[in-house]
Amino acid sequence: MSAVRIAISGGGLAGACLLHALLPHAHLDVHIFESAAAFKEAGMAIGVARNALAALDLIGPSAAQCLDRAGAVPMQGVRFMLAQGEGAGSMIDETKSGQRVTSIVHRAAFLRELLADVPPERMHASKKLDHFDRHSDGSLTLHFTDGTVHECDILIGADGIRSTVRKLILGEDDPAAIPRNTGAWCVMALKPYSDAQASIGKGPVNIEDAREYMWIGNGTYLMHNVLNQGQVVQFIIAVHDKDAESSDRWHRTVSADEIKKHYQDWPPHLYKAVDELLCDQVEQPAMYLWEHPPASTYISGSVCIMGDAAHATTPWQGSGGSMSIEDSLILSTLLGRAQTAAEARTSLKVYDQVRRPRTQRIVESSRGTGLIVSGLSEETKLDLGKLRANLLPRWDFIVDFDNEKHRDEAVEMMERELKS
Repeated sequence: MSAVRIAISGGGLAGACLLHALLPHAHLDVHIFESAAAFKEAGMAIGVARNALAALDLIGPSAAQCLDRAGAVPMQGVRFMLAQGEGAGSMIDETKSGQRVTSIVHRAAFLRELLADVPPERMHASKKLDHFDRHSDGSLTLHFTDGTVHECDILIGADGIRSTVRKLILGEDDPAAIPRNTGAWCVMALKPYSDAQASIGKGPVNIEDAREYMWIGNGTYLMHNVLNQGQVVQFIIAVHDKDAESSDRWHRTVSADEIKKHYQDWPPHLYKAVDELLCDQVEQPAMYLWEHPPASTYISGSVCIMGDAAHATTPWQGSGGSMSIEDSLILSTLLGRAQTAAEARTSLKVYDQVRRPRTQRIVESSRGTGLIVSGLSEETKLDLGKLRANLLPRWDFIVDFDNEKHRDEAVEMMERELKS
């Protein structure tokens, strides 16, 4: 039996997680290609929620161990707080204690651990995909911008929100081929644990009772959590800029004075924290939050997309990384059962059928949640009672998800497809 040749385009968390999950399958010849000069992650921390923690366990013990070795901090809970309006300072809701909620991990550390044991000959940096040729037997020739080529049976695009593979699948003229600006911008900062405690207080910043806090204001938002085993605290502020919606702006510069103006009516201890921890420079970079419109498909024959290439989402429900882990579970399970290139193509067909509805629902939900946690939803605004009734339940379908059942249903679907 000849090996099924799989190429992964994109060496970020999505591609690395999939590679880690595929390598134990000896009949799969897997290679990963990264456009940058080195395999590295941009950005700060991600939350790996209960559903994704279960998916990591199902991928195998080594996947979950990567998360631990990367210094992930399990949150004891998540608290939603009201920063402005009647009842400012009140807790809106919190997750139940005693459950796995989410673990916060630095992207670069998690990527490093996922790739730690990958044979070097399977990793290829400075390889930006330009296009591919399809052959009559379904195989592919990948062409990279440096003039080199690679032959494979399956191409998996894990090349992020500006995915080349997505455009090649959908076509340049498809409105869903490119992402859209949601209008919100954010500033992120990592601060020493002691500095964060001194500024915002020992109660909210406590490694012994680590919790994620989300504060809801009038068009403004603040979130903080502990990571790197209690060494640092991540702070994120976000502001909605309606004029930027659907623009082509990815970044902007924001001044300390502008940040202070947005948060001047927040509770004094929070304004103090924003001033001390996020306004220590005259100006700093901010990035806009983008998402993908729903695609009609994630596959085309021997080619598919996963992670942010398939369903880039806003971060309001902390599900981008978790969806990539779920994708990796389903793809690795199905491809692990494919004994031929033809069966591998069937794997992609089933992957699209089982993953696209769930992931696109999460993208849509996150967009709506962003309006709520920014105090901009017409349904809830800054009404404490309405927020208590409507906010936390939005996570139920995401985190209380049976990934084992999801995996088994995908396997059954693949078996039916192969029999037919």
